[in-house]
Formats: sequence, structure tokens, C-alpha cells
Amino acid sequence: LGVSGLLPTGKGWIALQGEGGHAAFSPGNRREIAVLSWLLDRYPYVSRERVVSGMGLENLYHAICALDGVQACEWKAPQITTAAVSASNLQCREALEMFCAILGSAAADLVLALGARGGCYIGGGIVPRLGEYFARSPFRARFEDKGRFSAYMTAVPTYVILAPAPALRGLVTLLQKET
Repeated sequence: LGVSGLLPTGKGWIALQGEGGHAAFSPGNRREIAVLSWLLDRYPYVSRERVVSGMGLENLYHAICALDGVQACEWKAPQITTAAVSASNLQCREALEMFCAILGSAAADLVLALGARGGCYIGGGIVPRLGEYFARSPFRARFEDKGRFSAYMTAVPTYVILAPAPALRGLVTLLQKET
């Protein structure tokens, strides 16, 4: 969950870069609190990256299996995703749903912190492959669930980046505008 973007100034653009994925994971409900507790028994610090990345999806799956008293398979993120989307494994399904929900909260936090009213763009290795599943996931509901700022968040569009190498394409576009 890296953060990068462009901010307009009177003279052009300023590139922003950050490591938002290393900010602390903040659970949004009691089940996520239980997952955080399980993760804290294994890691001294639980960042967003521990729950919203390929490794994070695996962590969520293992935590949910442990909490449910179910033996976890030694699956990697692609296998967990496949089992979740096909609804062939309840713990995989919950892990992916939780992944999407937590991503929604984390993305909204960044939008609020940066004042990014123009939109939030989601990329990475997992979400672009989810297609319609992601569109029906809890991502958007959690993105908009910001208390007094819910109306503000509802007005901010979210997009999934499907283009290969989007950072390079953006750089080329920026350079073309500067010349």
C-alpha cells in the first residue's frame, strides 16, 4: 500500500511518494480486532501491509483459520483468492472479504489525509485480477464509512488500475506536458 501521486501547484506538479503501507493497521470491527490480536502474537508491529498485500491475504487467512479452529492449508495468495472467488472455502472467502474491507478503510484514510477529492486509484497484484468480485466487495462501503465525513467520501470516485506499468505511463504523460 504505497502512496504516490501528483499535486498541482501554480507552477506545475509536485510528485508525492510515501510508504503508507507501513502505517499501523487499524481494525474496523470486533472480528478484525481478533485478527489483529492473533497477528500481534506473531509480529511486534502490525502494519497495513501485514493485512493488505499478498502476504497480508495469507496472514488474514491463517488468522481466520486459527480463530475458527480450522486447519489452514499452506496456500499462497493466488490459491486463497481462487478459493474465495469460487466460494469453495469459507475461511478464504472471509479473508478476501476482510482484505477488501480493510483496503477500503486504508484507502479512505489516505484520501482524507491528502485531501484527494479527485479520486483514489487502486493497483497492485490482487485487486486488478478480482474484476466483478471487487466491485461487489465491502471495499466501497468501508471507503465511505467515515462518520461525519461519509458524504465527503461518497463524492470521491475510486478506480482500479488495469494498465500494465501505470507509473511509467504516467511519467511519460507528465514529461510530454512539461515539454
